[in-house]
Amino acid sequence: MKPRRPDAAGGTEPTRILDWRHARVADLIRSVGAVPTGAPDSPDSLGQLAALRRAHGRIAATVRPVYSVHDERPVSEVLRRGRGSCSQRLAILESVARASGVATRVRGLLVDGAFWHPRFPHLRRLVPDQVLLAWPEFHFSEPTPGKGCATGPWLPVSELFGGLDELRERRAGGFTNAGAETLFEALSRTAVDWDGATACGADTTSCDLSAHVLADLGHFDSRDDLFTRHGQTLCGPARWVAEPVLGRRSAGARPSATPLAPAG
Repeated sequence: MKPRRPDAAGGTEPTRILDWRHARVADLIRSVGAVPTGAPDSPDSLGQLAALRRAHGRIAATVRPVYSVHDERPVSEVLRRGRGSCSQRLAILESVARASGVATRVRGLLVDGAFWHPRFPHLRRLVPDQVLLAWPEFHFSEPTPGKGCATGPWLPVSELFGGLDELRERRAGGFTNAGAETLFEALSRTAVDWDGATACGADTTSCDLSAHVLADLGHFDSRDDLFTRHGQTLCGPARWVAEPVLGRRSAGARPSATPLAPAG
């Protein structure tokens, strides 16, 4: 196991995965009313936060959740296909943030493969023992009142819709990784806690997902950096075999809106 890395500075520049200068990403940015970086009427942090929340909803509604295993697929290609894994849809959200002047970085988490067993009741032997998860964090140019992140200047995607305690108090139940809801959708309604800082209530601990974390790899400037250093969950040949099947298998409820029209 490689030693945990110190905090990373993140950034707003496009990367091979976060190719936010592509026309398809620009279409998404316009559809949610996000203002591109450098524009004369750039919003304050509250406006940027609101735009990211709208982008999350738009992505959930238009990009069909599947079990794709190509974590390094560029965001523009995910949008063209109209389907993507939770990791790929989180990358779309990061691209919108960077294009809007909000710096992003990712936290690398090795998550127990058993966390996904409820979704593969008859194929558990095919689920890897551990899954590499790139968990985004956002840095706004100025403090965002009420954002619920009191531990530092970086806002984890877990708190995009409120602090963990606030989300817990909504009494909506935690995330069980079973059924139609995916991890990406769950962010908007419940606490998703990888550190064991909260719980949904006396009758459930499904907001506290810390027991599934095998290792915290620290922070990386981008998901590209994380995957370069630690590789993807599956090796190349395994991805080549699995992607044709898993890349089209629905991971949750189908989107309710018309997909974004491909551009370019």
